Amino acid sequence: MSAGLAPNPQPCPDPLESATDQAIASCNGDIRANVPALIIANGLLESELKELSAATSKGFARGQIKRSQ
Repeated sequence: MSAGLAPNPQPCPDPLESATDQAIASCNGDIRANVPALIIANGLLESELKELSAATSKGFARGQIKRSQ
């Protein structure tokens, strides 16, 4: 056996924390400016989801997609 120190495993970084840091950095550290950017991005994603949902046939989805009226 070697007398060396046991390796100190580094904890895996939390993906949510990493994404949060990236989002804040994208607005030069201004958290207040980051909120509208995230709201706009969320709206774009919701719009894209509606378009994709409308383009997906009910037979292909086998009724697993709940469609709003």
